[in-house]
Amino acid sequence: MDELVVRTEVYADPEEVYAFLLDFPRYANYSEYLREVRTVTGDGGPGTRYALTFAWWKISYTARSEVTGVEPPERIDWEITKDIDAGGCWRVTPPEGDESDGNGADGTGDADATGDDPCEVALEVQFDPGSASPDALDLPRLVSFDWVLKKAIPLIRDEAERVVERAVQDLEGSTRDVDLDVYVDSDRI
Repeated sequence: MDELVVRTEVYADPEEVYAFLLDFPRYANYSEYLREVRTVTGDGGPGTRYALTFAWWKISYTARSEVTGVEPPERIDWEITKDIDAGGCWRVTPPEGDESDGNGADGTGDADATGDDPCEVALEVQFDPGSASPDALDLPRLVSFDWVLKKAIPLIRDEAERVVERAVQDLEGSTRDVDLDVYVDSDRI
């Protein structure tokens, strides 16, 4: 399995970040290649299914995903359910010293709802490119599935970075340079 992790800090309340990330249809606003996310069934919790329509070059493809688990306000697990072995999660880590009982790190009882201390948000993706089904795409004549994979896989890193960066800017309500920490365990991306 190849792995990609993109993490950064966001100046927002962890519960707000979690609720924001649970809204999968919003992701199309942040991606260059994701055209639409349609809710097939569910309310965002475990078992919720989505149809994600991607368009790149002369190819359009609709992936199917499912939310497989949630741990509010810290984790949302998902997997692709058709054509490729892939999945991942969003992790939200509260600021150090943040207490779940509403007491802030300063002991005053004021939780950090103003976003003075950042929480960490991470998008973690694992996938096996070798599991991709060549029958999943209707390719133009004389275009091989291997060529498409070779060109498309490196785009995954750029897309993940773009989604995290734009989501942070939306959460914070302003544009800033978002410092991303990127971990890649793959020689393909």
